[in-house]
Amino acid sequence: MKTETKLGDAPVLFVGDDVALDFINTAYGVGEEWHDHFVSDASVVDWLERAGVLRDEHGQAAHEGLLEMARELRDAARQLVEQRQAGKWGSPALVNRILGLGSHHIELQWENGGEPLVVARQANRHPAIVLLPVAEALARLLAEADFGRVRKCGSDERTLLFCDHTKSRSRRWCSMAMCGNRTKVAAYRARHSG
Repeated sequence: MKTETKLGDAPVLFVGDDVALDFINTAYGVGEEWHDHFVSDASVVDWLERAGVLRDEHGQAAHEGLLEMARELRDAARQLVEQRQAGKWGSPALVNRILGLGSHHIELQWENGGEPLVVARQANRHPAIVLLPVAEALARLLAEADFGRVRKCGSDERTLLFCDHTKSRSRRWCSMAMCGNRTKVAAYRARHSG
């Protein structure tokens, strides 16, 4: 589990133990505690960098319009995960559209007087190309994960998802430090307040 870092008004939480779940978790909370870390095209790129999934060949892509596509993918991802948890079908159309942007080719460069070089080229320069690693992680999560281990945080104040990799399958909170301790303290106070 990565540590939390600041982006905007609240910490960016890397508690999902999966890139796709951490991407979904960029919007979390309830009521006045609602946080959305995607507030601009640059904030999406920043999150991708922090998550370690911004590929070098995609980092130079034009990012205009990325915010809208990232939010659309995040909403679709949350819905697909919820549908998978419920044993229902979900449409992979948006995920497949982003995965389709990933086609690439190699190119031979050979300048006069120089040595020949093989260079990888991205065929598509759409702003959403930077979301390709997230779409790939989401596809793998939906197709390969044990969904008995994908859970929502047990705190009433959180909407965060995580993958429980504990041997006992007993993880209940996105983070023991943030939610687990708070819940235990509240339960203790409730038991001893009377």
